[in-house]
Amino acid sequence: MDIMIRNTGDSPIYDQITRQIKGHILSGALAEGEALPSIRTLARDLRISVITTKRAYEELEREGFITTVPGKGCFVAARDLELVREDARRRVEEHLARAVDAARAAGIPPDEVRQALDILL
Repeated sequence: MDIMIRNTGDSPIYDQITRQIKGHILSGALAEGEALPSIRTLARDLRISVITTKRAYEELEREGFITTVPGKGCFVAARDLELVREDARRRVEEHLARAVDAARAAGIPPDEVRQALDILL
């Protein structure tokens, strides 16, 4: 499992880890039941704090992407990928709604908003 950490930018390290592991799970690169590296091993490999790695794993567990088995480690949880994708769609729609509101408030015409979205995509 490859995880790339960027120390520059606005995204906290734990969030970078969380997003990348979610991506690996959603793409199928990490299969249901597959073991993740231990918190200490991942922290050592990424040369970051154990606390940061623990926070990422806690976030993944809270969101239902992984499960922790005491004494054995963390594993990819059984999930309905369609439900996960639907949740992601909902979050995208929320972000787009805020963008549309900001564009309306600034008087940006819908064509320019569509063009901006096409460029970003």
